[in-house]
Amino acid sequence: MKGRSIILDHIQGREAAALMVNGKLEDFFIDGDAPLPGTVYRARADRPVKGQGGMFLSTPDGPAFLRQVKGLAPGQMLLVQVTGYAEPGKAIPVTQKLLFKSRYAIATPDAPGLNISRSIRDEEERDRLLEIAHGVLEGASHGMILRSACAGADADEVAEDIEAMADLAAQILADAEGDTEVLTEGDGPHLRAWREWSAPADIYREAGDFEHHGVLDALETTRSIREPLPGGAYLFIESTRALVAVDVNTGNDTSLAAGTKANIACAKHLPRALRLRGLGGQIVIDVAPMPKKDRSTFESALRGALRADSEDTILVGWTNLGNFELQRKRGRTVLADLLT
Repeated sequence: MKGRSIILDHIQGREAAALMVNGKLEDFFIDGDAPLPGTVYRARADRPVKGQGGMFLSTPDGPAFLRQVKGLAPGQMLLVQVTGYAEPGKAIPVTQKLLFKSRYAIATPDAPGLNISRSIRDEEERDRLLEIAHGVLEGASHGMILRSACAGADADEVAEDIEAMADLAAQILADAEGDTEVLTEGDGPHLRAWREWSAPADIYREAGDFEHHGVLDALETTRSIREPLPGGAYLFIESTRALVAVDVNTGNDTSLAAGTKANIACAKHLPRALRLRGLGGQIVIDVAPMPKKDRSTFESALRGALRADSEDTILVGWTNLGNFELQRKRGRTVLADLLT
């Protein structure tokens, strides 16, 4: 199946959304049991954690952990937003830097000013968007970012989105007083798909469309620890409590350049493999044998692939044993924990 398709369906009673590109599963969102990223709480500061510069908070969904808490005292009420998913048994990660994100606009109460995505380079288009935003935001005190999806979008739709995010931000900021409470929930898979997958695509939303469009078959591969690569190489991706281990294998290729080719293929395809599996935290790649002179090529390929990825990932570097380390945001639920 050629082209881009967005399939909205349910699997095992959970809302889910799949992005298929030329018949291949490119991205996948699924509803979990934990609070969704983007959820905003009115929370209460409980106790600081010495040596870590953080504090545990009380929320309606359980304990949360906030970093960088200078000047915050136990018992103080504050607004915080969920930033990702916690490991089992750990507190919900939150931040005081609130963002209200939609398809076309992101309201930024802590960062005044109006900014447009750098991917929109056409000056006439940027001027058009500035005119739309200024017409909606006149007198607004918080900032706004216009996303890349605004390029060529209908002016009324962009204006409506900007106004909705501005109103939501104002409403939440005005509701800082009171006991602990969920002030707004994060976006579920279907709404998140509309928000993030903005490129033109065919949309399917009938029950059973996951099966009809090959999503269920693709998920079977994704749930496996084995990830095939072009050229016959493959990865083993295994999650432990401490880290995610990635082992690069050359397959049946016995040429002198087999290791380098397999590692470059790993670099290009690893972000997708981690994204679909919902894996984050510490990532350790046991690369196939290759000359040290090829390490920079591997890093460049990995950096380029991560640039287009939706989850923030830091390239930490090489270990003394020749492994390569990443630190990746836990922005998704682990697929293997949800689908049995």
